Amino acid sequence: MIIDLAGKKALVGAASDGIGKAVALQFAQLGAEVTIVSRNENKLKNVLEELDSSNGQKHQYLVTDYMDFEGTKKVYDDYFKLNSIDILVNNTNGPKTGNSLQNSTEDFQQAFDLLFQNTVYLTQAALPEMQKNKFGRIINVASKYVKQPSDHLVLSNTMRIAVVSWMKTLSKMVAEENITVNTVLTGLFDTERMKSLYTGNAETLNISTEEAKKRMLGQTPMKRAGKPEEYGYLAAFLASDLAAYLTGATIPLDGGHSDFI
Repeated sequence: MIIDLAGKKALVGAASDGIGKAVALQFAQLGAEVTIVSRNENKLKNVLEELDSSNGQKHQYLVTDYMDFEGTKKVYDDYFKLNSIDILVNNTNGPKTGNSLQNSTEDFQQAFDLLFQNTVYLTQAALPEMQKNKFGRIINVASKYVKQPSDHLVLSNTMRIAVVSWMKTLSKMVAEENITVNTVLTGLFDTERMKSLYTGNAETLNISTEEAKKRMLGQTPMKRAGKPEEYGYLAAFLASDLAAYLTGATIPLDGGHSDFI
């Protein structure tokens, strides 16, 4: 089985490191032309240098802070005046940690803009050209806690469930146009974001960061965190013609943590 993304244009969010970077690297290696997005321009420039361009691709980057929804909207508006994409990976940085009683209404609004508003706005901006071309691959980076909410990630739990619901509805609307919409329920991966979650849980539970990490990884049957490149492999399949009949799915990538139902 050979995955070929040559001639395809992709946009990958939060791609300066971690999962987003791994996905961008994989897409470029398979021939896609990639636009990477993040708030850290120096990191973006470094990633841009790492992207394979042996297929003649001209990769580019966009600088925006997802916490600034209005500013991000303008960045995307300007981008889509001159560009179109075939593959969209909706990925942002995560919201703050905390349980149901530790977050204010302002925190919930901020998380709503970060995880839901950014995703919906970008997807709606990318869709017209996908519909015109009768091809599109939309991949959403969500969390395993959509199915099994974490006591300490209530903002993420709440907003990601909303995204999954919206995307499931969208998948039915665009299925006949050869546009697939799938969501990956992400488990524990070896990224900077995961390190911050270890720290956040440690503070909440009043334990050491190492103990928090041990407890979290202990809940995963494989007893390890995923490697970012393993995420890139799944994303590449979902972005390809090989996944043309797979849409509206929520796919766990979590080392076996999710329950059967």
